[in-house]
Amino acid sequence: MSQEDQEEEVGKLAVRLANAVVLPMVLKSALELNIIDTILAAGDGAFLSPSQIASALPSKNPDAPVLLDRMLRLLASHSILKCSVKAKEKEEIERLYGAGPLCKFLVKNQDGGSIAPLLVLHHDQVFMQSWYHLNDAILEGGFPFSKAYGMTAFEYPGTDQRFNRVFNQAMSNHTALIMREIVDVYKGFDGLKVLVDVGGGIGVALSFITSKYPQIKGINFDLPHVLADAPTYSGVEHVGGDMFESVPKGDAIFLKWILRGWSDEHCLKLLKNCWEAVPELLGSCP
Repeated sequence: MSQEDQEEEVGKLAVRLANAVVLPMVLKSALELNIIDTILAAGDGAFLSPSQIASALPSKNPDAPVLLDRMLRLLASHSILKCSVKAKEKEEIERLYGAGPLCKFLVKNQDGGSIAPLLVLHHDQVFMQSWYHLNDAILEGGFPFSKAYGMTAFEYPGTDQRFNRVFNQAMSNHTALIMREIVDVYKGFDGLKVLVDVGGGIGVALSFITSKYPQIKGINFDLPHVLADAPTYSGVEHVGGDMFESVPKGDAIFLKWILRGWSDEHCLKLLKNCWEAVPELLGSCP
């Protein structure tokens, strides 16, 4: 590649970076409007026109098909959707859109396991606002989210029911994806009688574990506002509390996506609480 071609490619990359926010926000909109679900509901290999997709929306906007076509074209250019062209009268064409392989991870799933809620969470207006405080966090210390809202990202959902539901849905769906794999290959749950999931959200992880190991009593431990939306699972007891004060006792402790979000001091406090919660003969936090 010549020097001129290299500079042109770098220039294109710079332009793509300048517009990088467009793709995730368009995808977020498509997910919230159930566009991908609409396409998949049409059947395997089905392709729909923007007008057909627009007809499934609760909208009377006559421009909706045109706007959708632009969104769908962008998603197709990133292989999220497939696109085909259909000839119409007077030499006009119509684009039709079908589901790409990636869509199976974005569609609503009755048993959870969709990445869509996680993408919606990360681009929710609540989280997005914290990015505007990144400079402050670097220059002054602290965390962007705390600077934006005066509390941590784990405390805030207790003040906002809508965001609490968005947060819980994202965590539970992501957990379902991971736990399907873990319970198939990990044998460390054998022999346990009481397993405590610290920061277990609405209990999805324990529901997978107790389904395969019914002899285990699962204690799902999290903040009270998180458990407010927790469904009932066989073999799982929901317990509200603060993990930095104490942890319910059990044979073993289960931690997923917990330590990464806290300072070393907080992690040490939590791990000490975990140590105190398990029998001396085990004395470990798996």
